[in-house]
Amino acid sequence: MHAPVLVLKDSLKRESGSKVQHANIQASKAVADIIRTTLGPRSMLKMLLDASGGIVVTNDGNAILRELDVAHPAAKSMIELSRTQDEEVGDGTTSVIVLAGEMLHVAEAFIDKHYHPTVICRAYNKALEDAIAVLDKIALSIDAKDRATMLGLVKSCIGTKFTSQFGDLIADLAIDATTTVGVDLGQGLREVDIKKYIKVEKVPGGQLEDSRVLKGVMFNKDVVTPGKMRRKIVNPRIILLDCPLEYKKGENQTNAELLKEEDWGVLLKLEEEYIENLCVQILKFKPDLVITEKGLSDLACHYLSKAGVSAIRRVRKTDNNRIAKACGAVIVNRPDELQESDVGTGAGLFEVKKIGDEFFAFIVDCKDPKACTVLLRGPSKDLLNEVERNLQDAMSVARNIIKNPKLLPGGGATELTVSATLKQKSSSIEGIEKWPYEAAAIAFEAIPRTLAQNCGVNVIRTMTALQGKHANGENAWIGIDGNTGAITDMMERKIWDAYNVKAQTFKTAIEAACMLLRIDDIVSGIKKKQPPGAGGPSKPKVETEGDADNEQILPE
Repeated sequence: MHAPVLVLKDSLKRESGSKVQHANIQASKAVADIIRTTLGPRSMLKMLLDASGGIVVTNDGNAILRELDVAHPAAKSMIELSRTQDEEVGDGTTSVIVLAGEMLHVAEAFIDKHYHPTVICRAYNKALEDAIAVLDKIALSIDAKDRATMLGLVKSCIGTKFTSQFGDLIADLAIDATTTVGVDLGQGLREVDIKKYIKVEKVPGGQLEDSRVLKGVMFNKDVVTPGKMRRKIVNPRIILLDCPLEYKKGENQTNAELLKEEDWGVLLKLEEEYIENLCVQILKFKPDLVITEKGLSDLACHYLSKAGVSAIRRVRKTDNNRIAKACGAVIVNRPDELQESDVGTGAGLFEVKKIGDEFFAFIVDCKDPKACTVLLRGPSKDLLNEVERNLQDAMSVARNIIKNPKLLPGGGATELTVSATLKQKSSSIEGIEKWPYEAAAIAFEAIPRTLAQNCGVNVIRTMTALQGKHANGENAWIGIDGNTGAITDMMERKIWDAYNVKAQTFKTAIEAACMLLRIDDIVSGIKKKQPPGAGGPSKPKVETEGDADNEQILPE
């Protein structure tokens, strides 16, 4: 008998074969179970303590998973899923995880029967293609300009969120904001950049009902000298700079040798003249408001306030871009390059208001602004954070509709239709792939089932009734009303979902399930390779005086 050959080091742990797949499936199911209760309007909230001891109270699937620290590699990749979904379409983060978990769960039976994972994956991919085809068939085109439909849509998206009790408030805010910043790209396409041009300012205090979308921007700054400068200007002419209005100091220590005392006066005078020139160049254009991203010296401030111009300094670059978009100004790098066309005249009002104990500058009532600020008010920081997350989701949904104005029924109706159609098709599939295909069809029912569970109705009866309604792929709009758990027509209840959210959910979930199924080996315990010569972490040497200055002590 030959001696066993060691290929891997002792410290490595290697699991292979079906054991790995079982472990992966367990892990993914665990992640899905964490999130499962947050699906639908009757969802529970999760409270998480983050690393710095703050708390997050939310039911946004992505926000929960982002805070979790997971050990198992498969669970980590599940978490990535919801992040991708959040970045891609902004909604459906919970559904993705629940679906992927379910897909893996139904695959477990086949792995026990020694099906090859690739067979299961092939069947799943076929199911995905057919599912997307079904979506295309039942999708309903709408007009993105029609405010009422948009409202219904965005509301059904945030119906599952914490702010649903404030009714149309958040939905209104989201639609206002996204329609404001939409840019037409031609060919009927619209681009909405939420990250760049919609700023959400959270100011604790007041009531949620005071939240509004400004027709312009606000930022947390006051004018430089509050006493001397006007704080309210109607129809201001705005100049935006990103250069300092102060005398440039030398890069490193500059020495100037002065022999005569008068020269010192001359030097100071030069500095003053330089700044005066800058200010004169700016004042040629008769601005009412000068905003710069960099510093503004006392002297420049004096010249400007003498001319009755308000100035604001050290504004963030992103804020400056938003102001430019809102009032139509151009950000100028050097005062000598100013042109009349760079002055922003689109704003209707500039004023500085005190909210709480901070001053905010408002540039509002803009004509056709391309950037806006959403001002959120509310009782506490935690609440505002949650409202902001919901608003982000709502805006993403509004953006999706503007990009691709097609609707699908919500409330699990889509998934049931897909499931019923796939079940019918499965009988025409030949060979061994038929069974996993059918299983995939059943897996889609996870979403309506979870909805029913979260409402606390009799799950089995509800599901049976629904399957009966959907049996031959007709009346596609019958689903569960997430509040009461009753079986209703989604069309009447205005419970809708955006087409690309659903499509993305299905694609992401199935592709991820396939990927996890195809893993058959996990090698863990890999140490970082150490640079040659640094030897392993050896026993700490006891140093005697003799070798204290030896090189061994600090291996470079």
